[in-house]
Amino acid sequence: MRTRAVAPAELTLLRSIERAAGESFRALGMAAIADDEPLPLDVLEGYRAAGRAWVAVDGTDRPVAYLIADAVDGAAHIEQVSVHPEAAGRGVGRALIEHLAEVARKEGLTTLTLTTFAEVPWNAPYYARLGFRPLADADPALTEGLREISRAEAAHGLAAWPRVCMRRELGQESWERSGPTGAHPPWGP
Repeated sequence: MRTRAVAPAELTLLRSIERAAGESFRALGMAAIADDEPLPLDVLEGYRAAGRAWVAVDGTDRPVAYLIADAVDGAAHIEQVSVHPEAAGRGVGRALIEHLAEVARKEGLTTLTLTTFAEVPWNAPYYARLGFRPLADADPALTEGLREISRAEAAHGLAAWPRVCMRRELGQESWERSGPTGAHPPWGP
């Protein structure tokens, strides 16, 4: 699988990928998550235009997964990562996260963050295998920006199931090897 920036014509496909990926939640009794509408096209376009949206593509260059990211308190924050079920279990999500990690390193960032379901096997346990650690309420790494995201998610109804904020430090050795670019990250100054 190859990772690249999202093309404008692919935004509708991103929504289809998210809907298909969301169906897996039904088997866990989380139909409300499966039924939740993906981000609107204008929001996805904002991520794309800002250079904060990537896809993993198959051999025909068709997207099978996507990731969008924000900057939150100096970290590259994974806003959404979705893998179509037909591409699941092949390291596609990992490849997208590693792509973001490399972008973040090149821009001098040292941390990735995300919020996710604590007990869904392909959520928090999966991210823990990728080097993310859960942040307890008293953890100083649980920044105000992450707390605000958690509050917004709770207001959207996601707190009906246990949620967790997670953080992954990006190895300083990788950042030193690639060196800072001096440019602003694609998600803002």
